[in-house]
Amino acid sequence: MNLQNTNIRKGRKFDQALQGAREVFLAEGFDAANMDHVAKASGVSKATLYSYFPDKESLFIVVVQSECALQADLAMQQIDQGAKPAVVLRGAARHLLGFMTSDFGQRMFRMCISEAERFPELGEAFYESGPLVVRQKLSEYLEAATARGELDIADVTMAADQFAELCKADVFAKILFGVQTSFAAEELSRVIDAAVSTFLARYGVNGAA
Repeated sequence: MNLQNTNIRKGRKFDQALQGAREVFLAEGFDAANMDHVAKASGVSKATLYSYFPDKESLFIVVVQSECALQADLAMQQIDQGAKPAVVLRGAARHLLGFMTSDFGQRMFRMCISEAERFPELGEAFYESGPLVVRQKLSEYLEAATARGELDIADVTMAADQFAELCKADVFAKILFGVQTSFAAEELSRVIDAAVSTFLARYGVNGAA
C-alpha cells in the first residue's frame, strides 16, 4: 500500500487538509470522525478535501503513512550513522520508544489495531510505513557497520527485527493492554540500555561500545 495505490491527488492545500485530518482522527477516533469535521478543522471546503481524498479510509491511510515517514526521516537526521554502534543503536532506540510512547503513537496504534479486521488496508499501510521502514533503515545501518567490522551479523534483517523487539520490552505490552500509558525517562532508559547491551553482547565486536 502506498500513496499511488490510494488514488491521492496532491494540491495547494493538501498539507493543510492532512494536518486537519490528523487532529480530527486523534481527537475523535476513526469511527466518529467524518469528512465534514476534517474540512472544518482544515479550513478547506469539502469539495477540495474530496478532490484530494476519495473517502475517509484513504485519508486515514495517508495520515498514518505521512506520520510514519516523518518519524523515520527525523530518526535518520538525528542519528550520526558514522558513530559507534552503541551510540547509533541507543539513538535509534530512544526515537523508537519516544514515538511508541507518545500520545500520537499510542492513539494511532490503537486505531490501526481496532480497525485492522474490517479495514485490512489500514493494517497493511501501518505495517509498511512503520515497522517495515524501521526494519529497512536499521538493516541498512547494520549492514554498513558489519562491513566496517564494527558488528558481526550474518542476517541483518533478522537482527534489525530482534533489536526492535528488544526495544519493546516491558513497554509495548503495557501500552497494548492499557496497563500504562505514561513512562518516566528512567523507565525508558532502563529498556534502552538493556536493549543495546543485549544486542551488542550477541553481535558486537571489540570497540562496538
